[in-house]
Amino acid sequence: MSCIPNKDLVYLQNLETATDSTQVITEKQTPYRVQINDILNIRVKALDQDNVQIFNPVGEENLNADGEERAYFDGFTVDLHGNIRIPVLGDINVLGYTTEEIEQLLEKKLLEEEFKETANIFVSVKLTGIRFTVNGEVGGTGTQVLYQARVNIFEAIANAGDIKMTGNRKDVLIIRQYPQGQQIHHVNLLDAQVMQSPYYYIQPNDIIYVKPLKQKSWGTGTTTMQTVGTVITALSLVTTTLLLIDRI
Repeated sequence: MSCIPNKDLVYLQNLETATDSTQVITEKQTPYRVQINDILNIRVKALDQDNVQIFNPVGEENLNADGEERAYFDGFTVDLHGNIRIPVLGDINVLGYTTEEIEQLLEKKLLEEEFKETANIFVSVKLTGIRFTVNGEVGGTGTQVLYQARVNIFEAIANAGDIKMTGNRKDVLIIRQYPQGQQIHHVNLLDAQVMQSPYYYIQPNDIIYVKPLKQKSWGTGTTTMQTVGTVITALSLVTTTLLLIDRI
């Protein structure tokens, strides 16, 4: 039983070369492809905005809603079949598409079915924030939504109060949703090479789980003094018990 060494607490260590070296790491991010239960913010613009107003709904169900609630009322939710339902156009399958591909798809359908080229149709499609859940050895567990185009694993964990000293930074689990189901991925936040991982940037509906270190399961302290204190307390209890037994 021992305290937690410093090397198990420091993020982004250069584990392959000297610690005082300079390293250039290129971040990797592949385009996100829309999944079931995603909520899309779709806006259609034209020279005559009145002609496209029907495609730009406003959440009349709750006019006082803001943030995540407003996104829910105003957005288009991808159903279990991978479809979104657009006024006039009807059901459109977007499962597995990028937002750029959906923009092109909608512009094409609008020009073919509703408008002419002279209408200068412009379609904008965005995810209504990145929703993720963090559990385990962090300052604050729960589900959050960040209204950003991309969020990396460190930003997500920081918004959950960072990892506790008793959390395992070397093997953080990311449970990710795919069309065929969920998969579990492992990332090592101690290694600077994590920025090259395909899981460095989180995706909507990711679940991040931080496991406890063995020191916590053993019940030892997170620092040397705490560990020594734990051992002394344990020895005192043993000594007291032996004295009581001897008296009996």
